[in-house]
Amino acid sequence: MALLELEGVDAFYGRIQALRGVTIKVERGEVVALIGSNGAGKTTTLRTISGLMHPNSGTVTFDGQDITRTRPSRIVELGISQSPEGRRLFPRMSVLDNLFMGAYSRNDKPGITSDMARVFQLFPRLQERRTQIAGTLSGGEQQMLAMGRALMAKPKVLMLDEPSLGLAPILQETIFSIVREINAQGTTVMLVEQNANKALEVANRGYVLESGVIVQTGSGRELLASEEVQKAYLGM
Repeated sequence: MALLELEGVDAFYGRIQALRGVTIKVERGEVVALIGSNGAGKTTTLRTISGLMHPNSGTVTFDGQDITRTRPSRIVELGISQSPEGRRLFPRMSVLDNLFMGAYSRNDKPGITSDMARVFQLFPRLQERRTQIAGTLSGGEQQMLAMGRALMAKPKVLMLDEPSLGLAPILQETIFSIVREINAQGTTVMLVEQNANKALEVANRGYVLESGVIVQTGSGRELLASEEVQKAYLGM
């Protein structure tokens, strides 16, 4: 049984259909990439999983439990957290306080302390900047903080929405190597990313979304080699 599964999901914004019969499976321990152009429905897919919007039809199942109509705070408690597009930090709060906000649904102090240590190990820059106000960090540091905050919820599935957006190539490399490391430590990752090349390099499997429809799926390697994907997303 897949850890996370969307089955035949339709989602609308008003009268506009954003997702059409979307079926996605994420197995325990995988990195699954969701690629597609702007407006394809990638963020809508994540919003549907995290309960920020509910599908008009279809189901979302997590760890054997139907979460299609579950409230977002409960979904975080069950083990899905998201690093959103645009980072969405608390800009006037310190790095440390932003990280603690990621653990708001937890009350296991020893676990929170050990997860904080894990975040600082993954992102040494955050430890150096821990008392700094989040809004004054560089773009790369803010992205690290958004990912660190999501990890503080101790997720079984970490959803990353455009983690490399707006970052210099060298910082993008850093972010993707950290995604690999997070996954190697045992966290399942769902990665939404416009940089299809990098996303498919780190992914076990991928899905291609066009106008709200899954048009192609395969291993990361298969999609990288696909002519359609190369033409549409890899600029070849």
